[in-house]
Amino acid sequence: MNDKLIFRVVAGVSIFVFLVVVILNRKIIPVTIATPDFVYFLPTLNAIINGTCSVLLLVSLYFIKQKNITMHKRVNIFTFFLSSLFLVSYIIFHYFAPETKFGDLNNDGNLDVAEIATAGNVRYVYYVILITHIILAAGVLPLILLSFYRGLQMQLEKHRKLVRYSFPVWLYVTVTGVIVYLMISPYYNF
Repeated sequence: MNDKLIFRVVAGVSIFVFLVVVILNRKIIPVTIATPDFVYFLPTLNAIINGTCSVLLLVSLYFIKQKNITMHKRVNIFTFFLSSLFLVSYIIFHYFAPETKFGDLNNDGNLDVAEIATAGNVRYVYYVILITHIILAAGVLPLILLSFYRGLQMQLEKHRKLVRYSFPVWLYVTVTGVIVYLMISPYYNF
């Protein structure tokens, strides 16, 4: 495959995923069936997947520093698979689940003065982490896809240049995914 085609595929997949996430978060598509019980476990599963991916990314770094390319590739393929599973799980959850607001103790969908006061300045910390997580998660997908492709094709110089950016951002996104879950989970209204 030539680079032009790869860039088009990566751009297409990245835009598609971004649009699906936006549509689901904005609840543009109405839910027409009852929410399956397993959906309520998905945020926990997503946090487990994110945490596992964080560890695997560090393991991958270890293997490449040891010049163990075979294990580096295997770990990255598994991490890529888990991240793909995360994305499917995330999409399913956000299709079904109602919006959760940080600090909404009574789960009525609105924050009153008392709830805002109770949450305090932690709300700002949460929103900074959440916003950077969302922006970087959207931006890192094409970098991950290109890095993955370049690595599998053994285009090492191009792979290294991409990974210089994709690795720390992907690691940040997986770690902050766990942090966001830990911070918002007490407010889930299910």
